[in-house]
Amino acid sequence: MKAGLRDWLTTEAPGSRRQAMAGRLYGAGLALLGNPLAVLGGLIVLLLVLVAAFAPWLAPESPVGQDLGRRLLPPSAEHWMGTDELGRDILSRVIWGARITLMIVALVAVIAAPVGLIVGAVSGYFGGWIDRVLMGLTDVFLSMPKLILALAFAAALGPGIENAVIAIAITTWPAYARIARAETLTIRNAEFIAATRLLGASHLRIIGLHILPLCTSSMIIRVTLDMAGIILTAAGLGFLGLGAQPPLPEWGAMISRGRAFILDQWWVATMPGFAIIVVSLGFCFLGDGLRDALDPKGRK
Repeated sequence: MKAGLRDWLTTEAPGSRRQAMAGRLYGAGLALLGNPLAVLGGLIVLLLVLVAAFAPWLAPESPVGQDLGRRLLPPSAEHWMGTDELGRDILSRVIWGARITLMIVALVAVIAAPVGLIVGAVSGYFGGWIDRVLMGLTDVFLSMPKLILALAFAAALGPGIENAVIAIAITTWPAYARIARAETLTIRNAEFIAATRLLGASHLRIIGLHILPLCTSSMIIRVTLDMAGIILTAAGLGFLGLGAQPPLPEWGAMISRGRAFILDQWWVATMPGFAIIVVSLGFCFLGDGLRDALDPKGRK
């Protein structure tokens, strides 16, 4: 039965769209598992998700509970990552901070990716003045550094996680729009699109059912690769006091509070910084693996 399922997934003449999609996912999965760095990245991201999901049970203490009698204790068997200037267990705060980081990343992806995908697809499909207007707006955002633009929007909107998410999403969608437009330009004059028009399909139906799905794989790759940049931008906003506000255990804010003790009590800023580096590398490794697995141009 396993051999039969494998033959069904790897056939060169699929009998349905469902079979073709399943075969493509099977091939991408095999390619992904054959990439050690991609597997490592996937394990890191999976660990982040599990830590965020089970933070109440994994954290040994409350992330906001203070005890000035044990402030700035070094890493030990009792406190694996030490304590901060208010006597809070850093390991507990890093674990709870994973939930905040994952929430920011997920919200930015949910907001920015669909907006960029739709804008790019509409721009590439219609062309003309619509293309010029939408891509002109996109170029305005792309002409400015992401971090500086995010800082400007976050400062205008005010500090807080919600405003930080909005600021990062505003600076992230233009790159997705450019990718979607490029993909749309390559397929808008394809024969199957022309046949769909002859059958009487509306522009909305063609874009929604035929063009957007073909741009999805490139969008998934870019979103995964951008996760590291989103994490660093969110940490930068938190470091400057424009992200999550105290006493929330956001990694960037933890580094900001620990910089005053960096020479003597190095662990206060180093532990959340190490978490940021590891998670960012995990998303980078996973994104590179997805690019190799899902990009049809790289296949033999």
